[in-house]
Amino acid sequence: MNAKYSGRCLCGEISYSVDIEPVFTGNCHCKNCQRSSGGAFIPAMLFPEKNVVVSGAVKYYASQADSGNMHKRGFCPNCGSQLFARFGHMPGVLGIKAGTLDDALNYVPTMDFHVSSAAPWDFMNPELPKKQGAAQS
Repeated sequence: MNAKYSGRCLCGEISYSVDIEPVFTGNCHCKNCQRSSGGAFIPAMLFPEKNVVVSGAVKYYASQADSGNMHKRGFCPNCGSQLFARFGHMPGVLGIKAGTLDDALNYVPTMDFHVSSAAPWDFMNPELPKKQGAAQS
């Protein structure tokens, strides 16, 4: 049986699968997400970490978010693909970057957040709700 959500890094050294629905989906437009991805935003899905099966050795880089909380971005040490996120203020939750999904149709964002930091050339779906700051505030 195939997982509801599965994906991998560019080289295939790291893969993951999840058999439940995400607790949150949304597009983060904060400056750190822009800088770390090289794009306008990061499409993010959040799951209870205990439900995510990861294969391969993920390396994490910690940085401080605008909120002051620590944010750890997980990536493949071989190809550099950014796959995961851990949030200091949300223990037990694992973020998955939707661009790494095997089937992109599985990602359905519910909002754009940190839109006050969005790049001026960023085009957002006008049908999605917008939050100036963090999604949970």
